[in-house]
Amino acid sequence: MNFINFNGDIFPATQPVLQISNRSFRYGDGLFESMRMIRGELKFAEFHAERLRNGMQALGLEGVSAITADFLKQKVVELAIRNEEGENARVRLTVFRDSDGLYSPSGNGFGYSVEMSPTTEAQYVSNTKGLIVDVYEELTKPANFLSNYKTCNSLIYVMAGIYRKKRSLDEVFILNNNGFLCETMSSNVFVLFNKTLYTPSLGEGCIAGVMRRVIMEIAGDNDVPVVEAQINPNILNEAEEVFLTNTSRGIQWVMGFNSKRYFNKLSKMLLDKLNESL
Repeated sequence: MNFINFNGDIFPATQPVLQISNRSFRYGDGLFESMRMIRGELKFAEFHAERLRNGMQALGLEGVSAITADFLKQKVVELAIRNEEGENARVRLTVFRDSDGLYSPSGNGFGYSVEMSPTTEAQYVSNTKGLIVDVYEELTKPANFLSNYKTCNSLIYVMAGIYRKKRSLDEVFILNNNGFLCETMSSNVFVLFNKTLYTPSLGEGCIAGVMRRVIMEIAGDNDVPVVEAQINPNILNEAEEVFLTNTSRGIQWVMGFNSKRYFNKLSKMLLDKLNESL
C-alpha cells in the first residue's frame, strides 16, 4: 500500500484527507516541488528548500523558516521507509495556505503534503529517442513575480498537455506574454547556438528550475558559455541542439522541431557530468 504525509501524519494514499474548503483545491493557493530521491538521498535539497521558501514568501505565507533542507530530507526518508520504496523515488511536496476565507484568506499559516512513487533508476537516464516538440500558442504565460515558482495554478500546463496529446507530440514549448520562449509543460529549455548555450532568463517568466540551476553550473565548470536571455522562438530553426531539464528526469534531448533535426552531443556530456556529481 502506498502512503502519503499530510501535515506530518501518515495516511494511506487512498484515504481522503482534503476538505472541500482546502485553498489549494479552491483557488490554487499553494506551491509544489518535484524532487528525486536517489540511492536513499534527497538530491539538491538545499536548492529545493530555498526555492520553496522564496515562493512561500511571495505568497505571504507564515512560518517559512521551518522549510529547511533537513526538514525536506527528514519527511522524504520517513515516507520512503513507510512505503518500503527502496532507495529511488520521485517525490512531490505541496505547500498550501491552511486557512478559511474566500479570495481574502483569514490567515496565512501553511499546511503540506508529501507523495512519492518508486523508480528503479539509481541515476538520471537519457531518453533513447529524442523528443518531437512544437510551440503551443493558444495560451501564453505571464511574466510576473510568481512566474518563477511552481504554483498550484497549473491550467496553462493542462491546456498545453491537451494540445500535445491531440497532435501526438512528446512536448510543447510555452511562450511568455511577449511571444518569447519561456519553458515547456514540465521543463526548462536550453538552446545551443553558435557554441553558446542559451536559456530563457528568469525575467522571461520561466520556472526557476533546480535542475536548470544545476546544469548551468555544470556547463560553466566545463567551459561551456551559458547566457540567460530573451529568446525568439525562431532560433529553434537554426540551433544545433535543444534539450530540456527538470529534477525528475534530469536532461531530455529534443530531436525535432518542425522540419529541423538536432544533435545531442552536448546534452549527453552534461548528463554524464550530472550523474558523476551524484
